[in-house]
Parts: sequence; C-alpha cells; structure tokens
Amino acid sequence: MAWFFSESEINGDTFLLEGENERHARVLRLRPGEAVTVVTPLGVQCECRVEDGCLLRVVEKKPCENEPDVFVTLYQALPKGDKMDYIVQKCVELGVGKIVPMLTERCVSRPDEKTLEKKRARWQKIALQAAMQSRRGTVPEVCSCVSFGEAVSLSAQNDKTVFFYELGGDSVKTILDEKPKTIGMFIGSEGGFSAQEAQQAIGSGAAAATLGKRILRAETAPLAGLSIIMYQTDNF
Repeated sequence: MAWFFSESEINGDTFLLEGENERHARVLRLRPGEAVTVVTPLGVQCECRVEDGCLLRVVEKKPCENEPDVFVTLYQALPKGDKMDYIVQKCVELGVGKIVPMLTERCVSRPDEKTLEKKRARWQKIALQAAMQSRRGTVPEVCSCVSFGEAVSLSAQNDKTVFFYELGGDSVKTILDEKPKTIGMFIGSEGGFSAQEAQQAIGSGAAAATLGKRILRAETAPLAGLSIIMYQTDNF
C-alpha cells in the first residue's frame, strides 16, 4: 500500500496528490481502486482509494498509531563521507523524532555553510522517503548543522539527555529508570568526543552512557543507541 504525507489537513471526501506526492504516485503507476494511505500534519491517517490518476477518495479517517510515545532527538556529529545518509535513513525507520547535525572537535568532515545546506536538503528528502517506507505518522525534521555548544544548549529542552561516550558511563536502563516524554541522545563522529566536550555536556545535565565494551563505527552507534532507547521505553 502506498504511503503519503499531505502538507495540509484533509477536510473533504476527496484529495488530490500534488507536487512531490504526484510525482511519486506516477512512478508507482497507481490504478483506480488501489488502496492508498495519506497522513496529515496532525497525524490523521486517511485510508483512500484511487479514483482517477492522482485523485483519491477518502474511505476512513483515524489517528495514526505508528509513532513512538517518546520523542527522541539525535544530536549527531558529522561523520566522514556519505555515512550521514545512512544514519538519517535508518534512524527515521527506528523512530527518531528529530535529527540535529553538529560539528565537534574531532569531526573530520567540515563542509562550508552552502554545502551543509545542500546536504541538509538531501537528508530531509531521505527522511521523507524513509518515513514513507516505514509508515511513520510524521516526517522527522533534519535541522541545520550547529556547533557542539549550541547542541548542548538545545538539549536542555529534553526531559533526559543521554550522552553516549566511548570512555564509558551508566547503562541506558539506569538513566531512563523513569520514562521521560522527550529524550536527547548525543553520538560522536569517528574520533568520538573530547574530554572537554564530555565535561561540558555532563555539566549541563546530560548523563554519560555506554554502548558496551566494543567500539562501534560512527554509522552503527546511533542505530544501536536509538534501538536501546526504544526498547527501554517499550517502543518496539
């Protein structure tokens, strides 16, 4: 079944796929009578049938129940190459709520501002495609790249912040002993975090956490950390 996201609420009995949705529908070669799902910005899941081309008839409306009941923001240090593409795709599939790329002391990749914005636009498209494939109830936002200090300040908005540190820390189970509504998680680049960065984050209220005795690759760590958080908060 095709899965789409609308930019506005659906008030009537019919809905016309436009823009990127129209292009995607034509690639799928939707035929009259086929079932299609459209999710609105308020998380209303509209079950539809294709009338003609990109014109859909709404058959049923119901709340989308595919979202986690915790909102996880990933603060991800920029990795080398195209690893961020993979991180965005898989973390959206696993239920991340928002992704904030950041530059840390040990980031090898340091694109200029113009290049970063182009990358962010591509990452947002990847997030959309992953949300459609995994049937999310919303498309997670990929924010503009920030400095590590800015990321630490932003993370103060979360009920809990988990700072995954290669030099160790507590288990996620211990840190999330009481289920919060919003969680921030920090993941470093290939070189990890510096001691000064760890001290700054922990001093601002983040809890140092471990991902075990083995050192994970930059593109593996966010998936492992997010999976643990989702499991610990009963979102699997």
